[in-house]
Amino acid sequence: MSESAPTRPPPTDREQRVLQIIETARAKRARFRDDQITLAHGAGGKATQTLIEGLLVPAFGSETLQALGDAGGVTIGGARLAMTADSFVVSPLRFPGGSIGELAVNGTVNDLAMAGAKATALTVAMILEEGLPSDVLRAEVEAIARAAQAAEVEIVGGDTKVVPRGLADGMYLSTTGVGAVDPRARLSTAGLRSGDQILVSGPIGEHGTAIMLARDQFDLDAEVESDTCSLWPAADALLGCAGEALHCLRDATRGGVASVLNELARASGVGLVVREADVPIAPVVAAAAELLGIDPMYIANEGRLVAFVAREAADGALAALRRVAGCEEAAAIGEVRPEPPGMVMVQTAFGGRRVMDQLVGDPLPRIC
Repeated sequence: MSESAPTRPPPTDREQRVLQIIETARAKRARFRDDQITLAHGAGGKATQTLIEGLLVPAFGSETLQALGDAGGVTIGGARLAMTADSFVVSPLRFPGGSIGELAVNGTVNDLAMAGAKATALTVAMILEEGLPSDVLRAEVEAIARAAQAAEVEIVGGDTKVVPRGLADGMYLSTTGVGAVDPRARLSTAGLRSGDQILVSGPIGEHGTAIMLARDQFDLDAEVESDTCSLWPAADALLGCAGEALHCLRDATRGGVASVLNELARASGVGLVVREADVPIAPVVAAAAELLGIDPMYIANEGRLVAFVAREAADGALAALRRVAGCEEAAAIGEVRPEPPGMVMVQTAFGGRRVMDQLVGDPLPRIC
């Protein structure tokens, strides 16, 4: 990349000791020891990691699951396919810029896109609450149909269940998606290499902020819309430009960009450095985050991806990304380094640096 991080003095002995303590703690295998499930287990942070890595992956014993990707790979008749499943429990059902129906389609399409696959077919299962107005159901069915048409994916099956009043917040949706892996894709959660540049496809935190505004959770006179959209056009552009130099893609949903970076740093055993001043954030999102005392890096997105591209291909990849509708403000926000392994460091706007840890707790429940 033409831009590079400013040179800083090597870490002090104290900094080295602190980093070593954190590195040692993170190297330990996750163990699920919680007495009960909390909202934090669905927030995409440390509790989610413990649930998945400490209970689900060991129980199911799948090598594909151990990769901890957005979608799993399966080969059928010589064809390499990607499959994914997702559930959506957002409240309210409709919000500025989207609705639960659009999220269900786009979220599933995007998980496949992050594996380098264009979605071919989806199933949609609906859990409906007794008393849900028919007009609301009809609107969400139409939203699903529009989003599927826009993403060029076919709804091929599904299921419907009705639960007693008060047990489903109106509607829950569950999806399964499948698509053929693009032959250009060589993507892996463990594929990050020292020198890779970190790209983000646009301003972050807009979806989570739109949900908070829709709930009237704080007094902020501003308009912001969810970024929900299909990310396949962005993934396609990156694959077309960078090819095998594109090492990993991830959509920054639950837990935001910070959670994605932490997950991938651990999976690849590398260090990541983020330049805080280069992260694109809309003023209204920054203002909302400041009011709530939340780092925008932890706020959820539904139409933003993070890409890791070899240094020599990064300028072209960024230019290609900015030519995609909705990605005009894509930016290079950092790079991969060999140290400290498994950790994410932030270069602050004031010249210092800090550790960007995984999300703890659940500051923004029910956003996807």
